[in-house]
Amino acid sequence: MAQRPRVGVTGNARRWSPSWWCTRIALLLAGARPERLSVRHSWSGKPLDALIIGGGDDISPEHYGGDLNEQVRLDPERDQLEIDWINRALEGRMPLLGICRGAQLINVVLGGTLHSDIRHLRKLTYNRAGLLPTKQVRLDRASHLAALCRTNRLRVNSLHHQAVKDTGEGLQVVGWDLDNFTQAIESTNGEPIIGVQWHPEYLFYLPAQFALFRWLRQTCE
Repeated sequence: MAQRPRVGVTGNARRWSPSWWCTRIALLLAGARPERLSVRHSWSGKPLDALIIGGGDDISPEHYGGDLNEQVRLDPERDQLEIDWINRALEGRMPLLGICRGAQLINVVLGGTLHSDIRHLRKLTYNRAGLLPTKQVRLDRASHLAALCRTNRLRVNSLHHQAVKDTGEGLQVVGWDLDNFTQAIESTNGEPIIGVQWHPEYLFYLPAQFALFRWLRQTCE
């Protein structure tokens, strides 16, 4: 039997982290071996075949030229840890999946910017956070993501108030919500990079969402 690819999963350092456990289950079901990475969970040193940058607290405005006086929940140590891992993945052309904050941080590392708070800008989409797939997202029909999900219409969950504003180098927007805020990004040149603004780890029971984890594992082959 071929060895399962090892996938690093960044996230918060809390002992009980539902997002980590759900991501772990999704990766195991997809045929990968997950390894947790955080400021408390050190890298084992074993080679990683792919990387997931998970969701969580806001990204410090200093990294994208935002308002330093903005009232946001920050985790500077985690910011730096994940920035280092993203750069390592980009340099090694490691398959990279960004989830919510993770998608935003990949964009920032590649020179993009963020909306620091979109709540007051929304008109057609509720700001209420939730884990259930109640939010509508449309995908670019020609995108790799739409091909993976086998649809250009998704129902997703929503736990964010920041969003991608200007895309970074080599990235394009391929998903939007009803207010036209960015909901998904991917590489413009075929690099194995996908970022989604929602949390597929809480929706892995849906085929279109599980496809993201299966893609990450298959891209390692």
